[in-house]
Amino acid sequence: MTKYILNSGNVKKFPEKEKKFVNEMLNDFKPGDEVKILYCFFAQPREVWEIKYEKYKERYNKLVGLDFKLKPELAFPEKFEEQIRLNDIIFILGGDDHLLQFWLRQFNLPKIWDGKIVATTSAGTDALVNSFWTFDWRKSMDGLNILPIKFIPHYKSETYGADDPRGPIDWENAYQELSDYGDKNLPIYALEEGDFVVIRQ
Repeated sequence: MTKYILNSGNVKKFPEKEKKFVNEMLNDFKPGDEVKILYCFFAQPREVWEIKYEKYKERYNKLVGLDFKLKPELAFPEKFEEQIRLNDIIFILGGDDHLLQFWLRQFNLPKIWDGKIVATTSAGTDALVNSFWTFDWRKSMDGLNILPIKFIPHYKSETYGADDPRGPIDWENAYQELSDYGDKNLPIYALEEGDFVVIRQ
């Protein structure tokens, strides 16, 4: 069984929520354990992967402190399957929905990470669900349908859309649009920034 920890995004803005998110990643381990974590930046342009990796590696080592020994690794498409096999946690960060799905569609998901912990933020979460509403394109779109839910990241955020020429986001309308999109029987998770939900499947 795979444990999915689906975060709405921008969790670093909320220290207490971020602590809870990290603690949830580590719940299945004992203090002192070596925990192997694979940072996946496929939703970002290739030229920033190493830069972001170094920042996240430093940040999460500080968050974990001395309780656990994090052993981080940067994901690459050409060895992604082998990296997943060797790591305990796969952490898929946000960015561009289309770019992330381009890479993930090349793999036999969710089979290759069966039994692992998969943590996601923002577009990382969008990719795994049945469908989602994206503030980038301001419309509902299909995910990879690994999890039978609908999702709205950054729900009710006042940051996204603040300087957008299209004007502020109507979050209630976004919720209704996603509700009417695709399978109307699926539950909708509209999570405010930093909040997460755990699904085991």
